[in-house]
Amino acid sequence: MSHSLIYPDWPAPDTVKALATTRQGGFSNPPFDSLNLGIHVGDSANIVTRNRHYLIEIAQLPESPRWLNQVHGIDISLADNWQINDKADAIVSKQSNQVCTIMTADCLPIILCNQDGDTVAAIHAGWRSLAAGIIEKTIQHFSCPPREILAWFGPAIGPSQFEVGSDVFHAFTQHSDQAQKAFVQTGDSHYLADIFTLAKQRLNTLGVHAIFGGHFCTVSESDRFFSYRRDGVTGRMATMIWISDK
Repeated sequence: MSHSLIYPDWPAPDTVKALATTRQGGFSNPPFDSLNLGIHVGDSANIVTRNRHYLIEIAQLPESPRWLNQVHGIDISLADNWQINDKADAIVSKQSNQVCTIMTADCLPIILCNQDGDTVAAIHAGWRSLAAGIIEKTIQHFSCPPREILAWFGPAIGPSQFEVGSDVFHAFTQHSDQAQKAFVQTGDSHYLADIFTLAKQRLNTLGVHAIFGGHFCTVSESDRFFSYRRDGVTGRMATMIWISDK
């Protein structure tokens, strides 16, 4: 059932493994159908656990994913010190077989690695974390020059679907004038925001230019992706990255 998984198309080192799940291929009942990996959304805990075990099996993960308790902040979990339900919105690893994992249902999942393949990270980049500097803070854990870092954007709410207010517009444009390019005004205080462009701008400013992905919209592909914006009560997908010792 590999159709339920998305493998990044990016020139990462062979030792770096990564994937994103879709909503397809699991055991949950509507509205969580079917590969819901979120234990906190109202689905049966037993079924979510079954889905998580199934994912380990079909993705051939080297360990159980290191799940986070995501709070739309800028705290980083270091995989070496990770504890169950770590309150963080990014996780970084420099050791093999530590599966760095974040969950989303519209927020932008970003994975990072360096050309040497000795550091990887997974970022939960909702607009609040993105505006507050989650990317900048995560990049600090890479010891290589930013030009040696690769980024891949997983499925997130697309630019034609992400309606926001002036609070979101100002959160980004006060940080940088170029952020205006990521917004289309649709009313007095309404905008369409392109979260992929906003993340790309942040990475470019840091010196990261090898950026891939960003081709999937969670809202418009209802058969393939969970979307909180579209459905309210819904499941969660996972995006994960790790360093393989094989």
